[in-house]
Amino acid sequence: MTPIETADRAQVLVEALPYIKRFYGQKIVIKLGGNAIEQRKQETLLDVVLLRYVGMNPVLVHGGGPEITAMGERLGLKAEFKNGLRVTDAKTMEVVKMVLTGKINPDLVASLNRLGAQAVGMSGEDGPSIIADALDSDLGFVGKVTQVNSEPIEALIGRGYIPVLASIGLGYDGNAYNINADTVAAEIAVALGASKLILLTDVAGVLDRSGQVINELKRDEATRLIGDGAVSGGMIPKLQACLRALDAVPFAHVIDGRTPHSLLVELFTDHGIGTMVTP
Repeated sequence: MTPIETADRAQVLVEALPYIKRFYGQKIVIKLGGNAIEQRKQETLLDVVLLRYVGMNPVLVHGGGPEITAMGERLGLKAEFKNGLRVTDAKTMEVVKMVLTGKINPDLVASLNRLGAQAVGMSGEDGPSIIADALDSDLGFVGKVTQVNSEPIEALIGRGYIPVLASIGLGYDGNAYNINADTVAAEIAVALGASKLILLTDVAGVLDRSGQVINELKRDEATRLIGDGAVSGGMIPKLQACLRALDAVPFAHVIDGRTPHSLLVELFTDHGIGTMVTP
């Protein structure tokens, strides 16, 4: 290694120090999107382990849209979406639970444990930590969060574990509900009093009409983008989640989970990546 390379590496660590101090002991809620999980799983989980070892308290919330769609198609179920949300009948709900709690969640937990962390998997039905109600009768078993019981999550954090939550809630009617993972992450961030909400997705960030990434969005600007139709599809629930989080969380971020070590770049560098939504 040359002296220049050594100096460059040292500068990276020096640049990260203020952020490590600032967020030491703080809760960081991170939503892992299905595509981000697939393309950069190892790097992303390494980032999460590093956050824990430098004294932060990461909480992971995951979806699994691509895998749910693939499994549904193998079982003869055609995926249907309305406003970026999956229409979920009873058979599709069975697939959702099978994929999220039977495959993705334990895989993430096992991977984190192999990388040296202590992780525990759960869904919103456990505890129950997420109480839900039907969002819209046209969507079937798609839920909206009506209450978060943060005690089971706080208990895991207090004992040094990384909670990994699948985005399923339990209804007062006893049914399980499929909830958009961005929405769940926002509600968890609010309930925990997190310092940041970070949504990992498969685009570079929130884009303007010319296709350029918007580096920073104020709350009213984000609201206007939704109202004007400047964002569509899956970006709508992401921006709505950011706006909800800002009720109690200082910063919300939409970043590209396909970028290697995107979490570290966002948290520990002066410029970061993606879009930051602020009050």
